[in-house]
Amino acid sequence: MAEEYDLVILGGGTGGYVAAIRASQLGLKTAVVEKGDLGGTCLHKGCIPSKALLRSAEVFKQTMEANDFGVEVSTPKVNFAKVQERKQKIVDTLHKGVQGLMKKGKIDIYNGFGRILGPSIFSPMPGTISVELNSGEENAMLLPKNVIVATGSSPRTLPGLEVDGNFVLTSDDALQLESLPSSIIIVGGGVIGIEWASMLSDFGVEVTVVEFLDRILPTEDHEVSKEMTRLLKKKGIKISTSTKVLPETLLKDNGVRIEADKKGEKKSFEAEKMLVSVGRSANVNNIGLENTDIVVEKGFIQTNEFYQTKESHIYAIGDVIGGLQLAHVASHEGIIAVEHIAGENPHPMKTSEVPTCIYSNPEVSRVGLTEQEAKDRGFDVKVGKFSFKAIGKALVYGESDGFVKIIADKNTNDLLGVHMIGPHVTDMISEAGLAKVLDATPWEIAQSIHPHPTLSEAIGEAALAVDGKQIHG
Repeated sequence: MAEEYDLVILGGGTGGYVAAIRASQLGLKTAVVEKGDLGGTCLHKGCIPSKALLRSAEVFKQTMEANDFGVEVSTPKVNFAKVQERKQKIVDTLHKGVQGLMKKGKIDIYNGFGRILGPSIFSPMPGTISVELNSGEENAMLLPKNVIVATGSSPRTLPGLEVDGNFVLTSDDALQLESLPSSIIIVGGGVIGIEWASMLSDFGVEVTVVEFLDRILPTEDHEVSKEMTRLLKKKGIKISTSTKVLPETLLKDNGVRIEADKKGEKKSFEAEKMLVSVGRSANVNNIGLENTDIVVEKGFIQTNEFYQTKESHIYAIGDVIGGLQLAHVASHEGIIAVEHIAGENPHPMKTSEVPTCIYSNPEVSRVGLTEQEAKDRGFDVKVGKFSFKAIGKALVYGESDGFVKIIADKNTNDLLGVHMIGPHVTDMISEAGLAKVLDATPWEIAQSIHPHPTLSEAIGEAALAVDGKQIHG
């Protein structure tokens, strides 16, 4: 017999487990199917472990610079085994927390691989879930009124570039390194590639970034990308843009060697290891989509604004639908989907109000349009920009590189975008996110009194700078 549920969620990652909690709050009998550990990529292979490593790298770099603060220390060393041990302890603590939340919400967990079945004796509509249990027991059959597909994504690789987990790594492999390499080539200068480049450089690894496009962080504001390039090069990171690696030239022998094409010129790169960081692919294979009318385009499940697929009782959220592949986006999508299932009439999410963060050193954060995007959409823009070099707290921290940039509509004074690069800006972007939600103007942001001395003063000054009224610039 099939077990009946109001909702079955395929995938217990950040989107899936948050959706399950919201469903439980709304009184829906809910089950989660997860083949691995609850928490998914973000908790076990992404957000949390990578940020734990980034924090250790930051502490090491700060310790190396301790003399600048009048603190004399002997030469510090990296005990990478302890770095990894600390990372795992954080992951394990959070994993137990998620398990506790599932228990509190009386949410059933099926440990195994779930597939959507077509119409059957159980249901005239596709949506029955067959779970191949990890325990090896007979498949569990779940009969839900609604389904949410939250199967996430996996690291993408380049055709012909064989990933072996030893010489050529994905970010999943890199998180399991037992020791730091002396040198590394990072293929891809996007968010994940730059976080790893920054982290490994701070640990003392010789880093080379190879990017196909004409600049690193190509989705960020051009000025942010330019500043990040400058600061990474200042660290000693080598960056080669407009460069296409040639997978067929890869050689592996006590390290890696590969050739690349840079505007018609052949270049060679050598290092102990290579990290391939060229985006992520949705996990859509072998989950039974072929048994439904669900539409998959360019590798991603297509949905409406409430995350319904073409099968109205089957929803999809998170990385599997593309768009902003971020943990906090998946969580919000999950809540909207569940509330729609429950008839709560949720507000659709506006991507223009979603803050994004890059946890490199320096950090980057943004919300809304870049200056170029705003111009491309026909806005007549005005821009305010303020450097952290004029912010007392930044000087106290010893981290005064970077700036805050605010873009507004010259005609209506509407806030179009906020971009930050510098110290702790990932903790500061929520103010800009709230300003976007409330449709605040730069004048209103400036009217909010920013305490002194704080890094957030840069936001207030940048808001004033939109109209040329900054005080300290």
